[in-house]
Amino acid sequence: MKILLVCSGGMSSAMVVKSLINEGKKAGLEIESKAVGTVEFVTEIKNGWDAALVAPQIRHKFDEFKSIADETGIPAEVIETRGYSPLGGKFLIEQVKKMLNK
Repeated sequence: MKILLVCSGGMSSAMVVKSLINEGKKAGLEIESKAVGTVEFVTEIKNGWDAALVAPQIRHKFDEFKSIADETGIPAEVIETRGYSPLGGKFLIEQVKKMLNK
């Protein structure tokens, strides 16, 4: 499962990526994830991601990111608040599974 995260600069989501990957391992899932800033999103979303998650602090830009993701056929959602923390990986996995109907 390939999950792209976008936040303001791509830095704060690094902890979320780590949590997501670690929780995926515990659940027996192979997860590839990357955090990018808002400017990088436009280019990176075209690189074969399964889902895109938008950090809560930039939810005001969600419609913009969703439109770009829709053009590439990739589902996008705002990260639920409980998932945006160093311990939020299991919640993100649940959210992505719902997004992808898995």
